[in-house]
Amino acid sequence: MMRLSTRGRYAARVMLELALCYGRGPTLLKDIAKRQEISEGYLEHLLPPLKVAGLINSSRGAHGGYTLAREPSKINLKEVVQALEGSLSPVGCVDSPSVCQRTGFCVTRDIWKELGEKISQTLESVTLEDMVKRQKGMGK
Repeated sequence: MMRLSTRGRYAARVMLELALCYGRGPTLLKDIAKRQEISEGYLEHLLPPLKVAGLINSSRGAHGGYTLAREPSKINLKEVVQALEGSLSPVGCVDSPSVCQRTGFCVTRDIWKELGEKISQTLESVTLEDMVKRQKGMGK
């Protein structure tokens, strides 16, 4: 069964939280953890890849915390997931044809490639702004 890891799912929740707080200044790690019900220790492992990917900024000090690096409408879910998961391809031979001698004539590889493209397109079509709207529509 293909599944998105906990890291990818939680990263999406972190980014949603920062999008919900967008424009209000930095958000503390402990506040993200509390509102999203994710341990602070786990969050400490998720935030560096998001920062390296240019999706969040961090600031220290009394008024420090985390903010989005861009407007919520300018960050899509594909960027978030890729920052934590890497490739979205369901099998290795899609990204690296040299790992398999059958790639030139493998029908299943073509199907896996199409699947990866659909996943990528779907995630790319959803921005953090879209997620905020969905969240607010749920009454939370």
